[in-house]
Amino acid sequence: MTSVNNLKDDDINQAVPAHVAVIMDGNGRWAQKQGKSRVTGHKKGVESVRAVVKTAREYGVKALTLFAFSSENWNRPETEVSVLMDLFMYVLTREVKRLHKNNIKFQVIGDLSRFSEKLQKKINDAQMLTINNDGLVLSVAANYGGRWDIANAAKRLTQDVVDEKITINEINENTLNEKTSLFGLPELDLLIRTGGDFRISNFLLWQSAYAEFYFTDELWPDFNEQPFIKALSSFNQRERRFGKTGEQVKNNN
Repeated sequence: MTSVNNLKDDDINQAVPAHVAVIMDGNGRWAQKQGKSRVTGHKKGVESVRAVVKTAREYGVKALTLFAFSSENWNRPETEVSVLMDLFMYVLTREVKRLHKNNIKFQVIGDLSRFSEKLQKKINDAQMLTINNDGLVLSVAANYGGRWDIANAAKRLTQDVVDEKITINEINENTLNEKTSLFGLPELDLLIRTGGDFRISNFLLWQSAYAEFYFTDELWPDFNEQPFIKALSSFNQRERRFGKTGEQVKNNN
């Protein structure tokens, strides 16, 4: 297999996953190891976001989805949640112009209704600014849960039946998929989790059906260009069978 460190332009499309998702875990623990507040870890984590976005774009990844704030994260201490909201606002204000300059399309997935009107407006403005960009698609999952995504898709599909746009017999995996948050993007190829835990924490449950998983002990603030390239290289060494036998895959059957 081709090492990601030695990729050529001719084989990059075969070697690199089209869609990568990341559970960015470990900001708080990183800060505690430094003897600093958890907030410091979250701020440091923004630098890793920049590095991973830059590397993904350079290596030809088509879509990058980052788990920023789960629907369960509201249960964290109120002060930490407040800081996270302020940091989200800050990043939207400072980073979106850079994304736009680099032809990156930005979107937020999740139930945005719980966010303040001010934050919702910032999100909408950022999405509208980059809506016509045709490079990397950067999706940030905020107040997102995989179960919510599936339930919301089912709700929208049910409404189509009520409105007589489709019949019950037309409900299948494809029509449900069309109502999920990331519909229209490439299938999820690789899901990375930093921080040492071996679970996906209600993230992209529908989309992860045939994704490859990559778990690392590195805490998110330490996960920059080289660790990300290492994850891409690991993906490049996997045999993806999608229900077939290894022999069928080798024979392209």
